[in-house]
Amino acid sequence: MPSTRDTTLLVAARITRLFAYGFLSVILALYLTEIGFSEAATGLLLTLTLAGDAVVSLWLTTTADRFGRRRTLVVGGALMAAGGAVFALTTDLTLLAVAATLGVISPTGKEIGPFLSIEQAALTEVVAPGRRTHAFAWYHFAGSLAAAAGALAGGVIAEALRGAGFSTVEAYRVLLIAYAVAGAVLVALFLGVSPAVEAAPAKVRGSEGPKVRGAGGLGRSFGLHRSRSIVMRLSGLFALDAFAGAFLVQSVLAYWFHVRFGIAEAAIGAILFGANLLAGLSALVAARLAARIGLVKTMVVTHLPSNVLLCLVPLMPTLGLAVAVLLVRFSISQMDVPTRQSYTVAVVAPDERSAAAGITTIARSVGAAMAPALSGVVMATSLAAPFFVSGGLKIVYDLLLYRSFRGLRPPEEIPPS
Repeated sequence: MPSTRDTTLLVAARITRLFAYGFLSVILALYLTEIGFSEAATGLLLTLTLAGDAVVSLWLTTTADRFGRRRTLVVGGALMAAGGAVFALTTDLTLLAVAATLGVISPTGKEIGPFLSIEQAALTEVVAPGRRTHAFAWYHFAGSLAAAAGALAGGVIAEALRGAGFSTVEAYRVLLIAYAVAGAVLVALFLGVSPAVEAAPAKVRGSEGPKVRGAGGLGRSFGLHRSRSIVMRLSGLFALDAFAGAFLVQSVLAYWFHVRFGIAEAAIGAILFGANLLAGLSALVAARLAARIGLVKTMVVTHLPSNVLLCLVPLMPTLGLAVAVLLVRFSISQMDVPTRQSYTVAVVAPDERSAAAGITTIARSVGAAMAPALSGVVMATSLAAPFFVSGGLKIVYDLLLYRSFRGLRPPEEIPPS
């Protein structure tokens, strides 16, 4: 992992943030019902957190390269601190709705807000091109471990506080205040990042050599100019991949194991923990493979067999075989994550990187949001159907990705002329 100060600060920010997201995901819905909100009101607030995040993230990420990446990250940290503070200090539905919409609140334990996209763009500026995928792999792995640790800590801390005499609501509020403090820590970390992370001016080549693109260049749309077509095509493909993956989210996978083999929740939790650990470790291997065969090929040659294995899981006759195939699948399933992220910021202009990462990330979120309702309908036809639909659509995505982008290589993969 590169050891520059900026890289260290950005990875520390991700660890801090994902740890906070992890413990918040455990208690947020419980807290809202505990303070008297109905399931419908709780669901509304959780929906507002996701919908508001999409809008705020789109706005911030598509302006970050011009407004300033450090400034935008500081704004994001402040919104996270404010959101956590409002949730901890009031039970007024209107104020909570505003905080859920405009603040940065993660009910899922996963990345939310503008941070991921802008940090990826910032890392690209301070890491050598040949080390970019390696840095992204460690960045992804560190966040995965932090989120898992945060989820574990959230339950342990809440239980310990109740054991120390706190009421359930008071225990949850302590965690919400800790979430707000984590947002303040992010602000401090981002203030320490150097100007080196900012977007370099876009260059275009003319008869007189490189020129800086100014206001008279190509018009911008959502922070994009010359890379607009590339980003739109990537966004469509990434939305398809996320849509396919959302047919088989962890809750559906857990339900399948329980119904198919009758195993208890603890055993399911152990299986999913092992699967997620292997998935996180697989991201670290991706950088080495990408250095040998390229980013696009790494995405396809690892993702394609993992999706074939996904289709095979429901065909296994015993629990042991089903778990074994699933674990093998997860051992290669996430190798496309750092390579996908690295490729996205590599093939666009420097001053489009935050926007490109933000738009493709939001496209994935929109794609994923469309599938869960359909997943239940599909599962009603056959318990195994979500595996086949998810794996099949992901295979289509892999083939389309290779066909569309095999000829577009990032700069570090192009031999010098």
